[in-house]
Amino acid sequence: MKEFKIASCQMDVVDDKNRNIHHAIELIKRASSNNADIITLPEMFNTPYDNNKFIENAEDEEASPTLDAMCQVAGKEEIYLQCGSIAEVDDDKIYNTAYLISPDGEIIAKHRKMHLFDIDCDTMKFTESDTLSAGDNITTVKTHLGRISLAICYDVRFNQMWTLMNENETDIVLLPGAFNKTTGPLHWETLLRARAIDNQFFVVATSPSQLDNPYYVAWGHSMIVDPWGNILANAKSSEEIIYSDLNPDLITSVREQIPILKNKRDDIYQTKYVKK
Repeated sequence: MKEFKIASCQMDVVDDKNRNIHHAIELIKRASSNNADIITLPEMFNTPYDNNKFIENAEDEEASPTLDAMCQVAGKEEIYLQCGSIAEVDDDKIYNTAYLISPDGEIIAKHRKMHLFDIDCDTMKFTESDTLSAGDNITTVKTHLGRISLAICYDVRFNQMWTLMNENETDIVLLPGAFNKTTGPLHWETLLRARAIDNQFFVVATSPSQLDNPYYVAWGHSMIVDPWGNILANAKSSEEIIYSDLNPDLITSVREQIPILKNKRDDIYQTKYVKK
């Protein structure tokens, strides 16, 4: 493993799938021109965050104009592309699915959001399960840049899942997410830093920008966090691309200084992965 550069593209998402796809390609090319090795996009980057819009814009993986475009640009730019997530239709179900594409333009990993966003706060109510189905699997893939795991938004609140990713020897978690203006200022940064500290790996979270729209306004504030919990790069509310150089040696250093994995009491508590 060697040091590499990552770019997180916090983009404006509008109610026009084709426009979103073309704009994502523009941002990807811009990040690639700045020598990024891995480029990330937001959760549901090609559609407004709305249950009806998920249905309208859902795509079959085998006939997906969004994925075709993403694979093509990843191969052309020769970069790893975590193309946020899209509404994936499979049989009669719709999933919130994130993909990782190789520099060869091939899909090498996919993650279906495991924890559906069903909340009812004082100022925000959203029920993803009205439309979406949950995924069942932990997603980790080995690349020449390290072991990469995928998670999506609300997954960040479930530390048990992150423990399992850590047991897969993960070096970096790529998390497309879309917290809102209620939960974002309260928990976004705290959760991202906590997951990085808990597991002593890098966390890269990519959000849509805080663009006003009639559906759902995201919090923005995309963030890159190191294994110490330090914020290496942080977006504000508007569209922007943030960058950071990630040094895998830092993971080894942190884990040697504070050997959490060695000090775990597996004789008392265990987190077991039951693959479905």
